[in-house]
Parts: sequence; C-alpha cells; structure tokens
Amino acid sequence: MKSNTSPWIFTASCPSIIGTVDVVTRYLAGSGHYVDAIHSFDDRASGRFFIRIEFLPHDGFEEAIFARQFEKRATEFDMDWQLTAPDHKPKVAIMVSKYDHCLNDLLYRFRTGQLNIEVTVIISNHPDLEPLAKWHGIPYYHLPISAETKLEQEAKVRELIEEYDTELVVLARYMQVLSPSMCEYLDGRAINIHHSLLPGFKGARPYHQAWEKGVKMVGATAHYVNNDLDEGPIISQGIQTVNHAYYPEDLVAKGQDVERVTLFNAVKCHIEKRVFLNGKRTVIFEG
Repeated sequence: MKSNTSPWIFTASCPSIIGTVDVVTRYLAGSGHYVDAIHSFDDRASGRFFIRIEFLPHDGFEEAIFARQFEKRATEFDMDWQLTAPDHKPKVAIMVSKYDHCLNDLLYRFRTGQLNIEVTVIISNHPDLEPLAKWHGIPYYHLPISAETKLEQEAKVRELIEEYDTELVVLARYMQVLSPSMCEYLDGRAINIHHSLLPGFKGARPYHQAWEKGVKMVGATAHYVNNDLDEGPIISQGIQTVNHAYYPEDLVAKGQDVERVTLFNAVKCHIEKRVFLNGKRTVIFEG
C-alpha cells in the first residue's frame, strides 16, 4: 500500500487506560487508511499515554468526516487529538536581537525546504538585521524596548503575532526576558534557544566566564518558553567538546554552531508534531 503520497499526521494524548492504541489503529484500518509509521509511549510517572501516527488516506478522504467519526471514539478515552494535513505549513514569527547566526540558519533551511514552514514576519528590538529580512522578502519590525516600555512593546508584538496568524514563535537569540503575561500568552507555541554550559554561566559574557573556568564542553538547549527563565520544557539539546586551546572567541564560535543546529532540531520536531508537553517535561518521538 506504499505510495508517493505524503502522509497525514495523527497525534493524541489521553489517560493511560487499556485500548488506547487499539481505538486509533482499528479506526484507521476500518476506514481504509494505511498506517505508515507509528510511535507511542505510556508514561507511568504521569499516567498519560501519547501516540503519533503517519497514515496514507484512502481515495476520497475527507478530513471533516474523519473528525466527526473519530471524535465519538476519542470521547470515550478522554483523548486530546489532532490531525495535520501533509501540505500544512505552519506560519512562524521569528524574534531576534543582534546575533544573526540562528536567524540566518533558520532562513536558509526555510528557503531550501529543510523546514516546512512559512516565515511570515521577523520582529526585533534592534534595526541591525533588517537588510537580511529584506533580502528574503520578509517583513521586519523594529520594536525598541526598555524597562519603561516593556509592556507596550510586548503589546505590539502580540498584535503582529495575531496579524500574521502566527502558529509558532521562535526566539532566535532574542535577548530580552519576556513578561509573565507574555509567557502565558505564548505557552506551548514559543521556542527559545540559550547557551547551556557546565557549570551554567548566567549573565553577561557567558563564554568568557566559561573560558576563565576552563570548561571542556559547550552546548545549547532549545525549550518552550514559560515563566521560569530558561527553564521551560526541553525539546532539544546539543553539546561539543572543547579544550585548553579554545580562547573566548573560539568558544563563542563553537557555541553558536551548537545553538543554530539545536534550534533547528527543536523547530523541526515541533512542526512535525513530534513533541508532546507532559507537565514540565516533554515526550518526543524521533524522526
């Protein structure tokens, strides 16, 4: 039953009870859909079940009919579920300050099709990267921010997120701490990237701090935004070894390489519906 047709994606979570896999796969098979890939996980700690299925629909498939028929079964299992079409491209807003390595990487992967997204708007608290946005034909909004104008600036950001029908916000080295209300507004749909060093160096010039301590590893963590600074549910992490020959500028360069790849991996997992929030943790089905 293999074909060149791109699969639909079915994702769901529900309480851990008997029959969770069967209710989904039986419905798909009974409706004439071919299951191309399936991943599931039952978390004993949280008592939640998670499942992701890629399937090839039968001829004449209609999403509305699928939803109406399956919802009757899902209700019995208290199942939260979602169906994603193969041609769906999430609309993404990127927020950035002055560092361009993550933004450059995301735009390249967007342009070459490695990320199946539409980057609809770039928002920054600095004007520096507007030429890069213009080269890609993407609207760029410079919204300066200060302690006194923070809430006003965030209100404008919200307006842009709504105006561009944004599904995902990516903080590609946006060097501002979001307010609690902004974090709540973006809950589950904003991804941040930050350096992750051992030990954790916070504040200004983290790589210089790391060099002074003689670190042997640099890394990065991509996570969902929440009100705990840099402590949201983790999606992706990366790490590279370094040694005594690395000066601060070398650590910065190596760290930026890790940051851009780690952020790309997180965004890709999110848009492919491979990430499930599970309390303060995540369940992630690898591709």
